Amino acid sequence: MTMTPDQAATVFYDPAAYADEEYFYKACEVLRNESPIHYVVHPEGEVNPFYAITKHADVLEIELHNNIFINEPRPVLGPAEGDRRNQEQGHMLRTLIHVDDPEHRDLRNVTSEWFLPKNLSKLDARLAQLSKRYVDKMASLGGQCDFAQDIAMHYPLNVILDILGLPEADYPRMLKLTQELFGSADEELRRDDSPEALIEVINDFFTYFTKITEERRANPTEDLASAVANGKINGEDLTMMQTISYYVIAATAGHDTTASAMAGGVHALIENPDQLAKLKADPSLVATAADEIIRWVTPVKHFMRTATEDYDLHGHVIKKGESVLLAYPSANRDGDVFTDPDKFDISRSPNKHLSFGFGVHYCLGAMLARMEIKSLLTELIPRLDSIELAGEPSLMKTTFVGGLKHLPIRYSLS
Repeated sequence: MTMTPDQAATVFYDPAAYADEEYFYKACEVLRNESPIHYVVHPEGEVNPFYAITKHADVLEIELHNNIFINEPRPVLGPAEGDRRNQEQGHMLRTLIHVDDPEHRDLRNVTSEWFLPKNLSKLDARLAQLSKRYVDKMASLGGQCDFAQDIAMHYPLNVILDILGLPEADYPRMLKLTQELFGSADEELRRDDSPEALIEVINDFFTYFTKITEERRANPTEDLASAVANGKINGEDLTMMQTISYYVIAATAGHDTTASAMAGGVHALIENPDQLAKLKADPSLVATAADEIIRWVTPVKHFMRTATEDYDLHGHVIKKGESVLLAYPSANRDGDVFTDPDKFDISRSPNKHLSFGFGVHYCLGAMLARMEIKSLLTELIPRLDSIELAGEPSLMKTTFVGGLKHLPIRYSLS
């Protein structure tokens, strides 16, 4: 099938396209080869125009010029009506991905100490304990499970909510709200198909985390929730909007992206038995395997940036006020940067993937995500005698964050 760049570019605003990886990556390849800086116009105007940036070097250049390409007012791709409402009424959330410096830097500093290597290293024993718990759970399920639903979605959720200090009884609620937030374009995951559904989900987050904030301000503890609740910028308490938004991004993106990487990584190992055998033979490859999994899956599909002045990107003048979409999955399959980019290679090094972004907006939880994946692989791989698909995997429909929602597998564990 021949695909024009205009046809290829529709994948970025079509949630169903992300659920068809073969088609999606073919479209990205067309754009990288024929129109790497492509102006996208929705035929019915349902999405405001933007430039799709599909080459690794171009994504990197824009990330590095954060004073020219900023997050506000359009940090993620959404319907034109949503853009209009956000400009008139403001965003429903004000997280790290919504703001720019100096507010972005100040917000990061509230929790940055928590994510330093010296502090994260204290979690090694807890991660090993959780990895064993979930591999033992696999063993108890009788040699067959939906790895995405039964294992991958729960382990990282347990980790981040443990760090936040939330009660384990609330974990199922957080999982459901996260799926409704990121899966709002997926019929199986969204709350319902009404325009108000997403607003209701965010309101539920606000109700829950307002109570947490009040509790931690009255009785501070040693958890991350207390650090956020009692955080200050220039001597002033965070606003309630900043506080609740901080909780939401930590509790959702802090586990959902890692869950997608875990499920996608196991799927990749099933589809590439030579790589699974390689990892079993040499467990020291676990670190490069984790990074290759993160490149391969790329759970965050894009961020948007808006130009504050005219900018010449290889002869394409992006005018002040125009937006660009940074297509991370495409950048991570760029043959100018990665040898055999469409090959899953657990020993790939160097691995200059952009799954965590780059520059000032580099993911705060990148090291934690790597640690969790490495810990799970360290526990699972030596105990895995056999593994195969037990049904058809399925990806969620999304344009922003997501991965496998179902991965039925059959396996034997020792």
